[in-house]
This record gives sequence, C-alpha cells and structure tokens, in this order.
Amino acid sequence: MIYSENTIDKTHKRGTIEVVCGSMFSGKTEELLRRLKRAKIARQKVEIFKPKIDVRYSDDEVVSHDKNSIHSTPVDHSSNIMLLSSEVEVVGIDEAQFFDLGLIDVCQQLADQGVRVIVAGLDMDFKRKPFGPVPGLCAIADDVTKVHAICVMCGCLANYSHRIVAGEKQVMLGELEEYKPLCRECYLKETAK
Repeated sequence: MIYSENTIDKTHKRGTIEVVCGSMFSGKTEELLRRLKRAKIARQKVEIFKPKIDVRYSDDEVVSHDKNSIHSTPVDHSSNIMLLSSEVEVVGIDEAQFFDLGLIDVCQQLADQGVRVIVAGLDMDFKRKPFGPVPGLCAIADDVTKVHAICVMCGCLANYSHRIVAGEKQVMLGELEEYKPLCRECYLKETAK
C-alpha cells in the first residue's frame, strides 16, 4: 500500500518517496504544492525545501509558474535537509535537479525513518540528458508521476525543455524567455536548425 493523502494511518508510520518529474512548464511544482497543501490540511507536520540558487520568484517560497506558493526553507546542500527535518511527517523538495547527488541518499534515509518524501524536478536537461539526482530518485521511488507540458509549436504533449537562448551550461535558471516546451518531433526540428 502506498502511503499518500488517501491512506493516512496515524498509528503506523510508513515512509515513501514520491517523485513528480517532467519538462519545464509541465506542472511539477503545482502538483508538489497540491500534495503538500493536502498534507497540511490533514494536520501532518510538513517541511518544504528548495535549492538556495532558485530565486526566480522568491528567496524563501516554492512558487509555481501559476504563482501559487508555499513557504519553504532554501538550502545549499542536500545534507541540510536531514538536519532540518526532525520530527516531520512529510518532506517536500522542489527543483530537485539543482541538488547534489547526495539527495538520493537523503530521501532514502528519510523514507526509511517513516517520512513521506515528495520530490519535484526536471528529469532531463535542455539536451535531453538525465539531470542531477532526479533519474536516481525515480529509480528508488515508491511512486513516479511523469507530467507533461503542451508543445508550444504543435499542441501535442511536450517532454522536452528546449533552450532558446545561447549557452551550454547545464544549469541555467529560466522561464518562457529562455525555454519552451516541445514534443519529440518539434524538438528534433528545432535542434536540427
């Protein structure tokens, strides 16, 4: 049985890892926020973390592209999450791709201690390569939800975050001015130019 907002059992702590992944503009953070808000409604003790480098909308809030938000704790390194999550029932982590690979072990330890861990992040970078710890988290997760954006060129489901500005660095914070979601066919057309 997966421990989720549908199966709250206060007498038996059962840790899990839930991963919400996909391309940019696919609703990953929105889904993370939905799950965390439901946990708070259920009066569960929730702690939310994000990488300190992500200051696009706010220094200390997780904010979706739709401008929904929840207070969070920005951290420099995944090990800080272990230090700051004592006595919590649910841990939320946004923008997981920007964390170090130690995040995989942190999530595993938390789940082993009975914590429900909900992680959101890009599974691929703009070159369609596995991005940070997210693919490893998918491998150890109890549940993986892959969400999709809509291709801005043809309207099909989009899997890829196509960078539309110059730069080869893997990590580049951006929005619609820097990236656009594309399906496979449109991505191949755009990158062939």
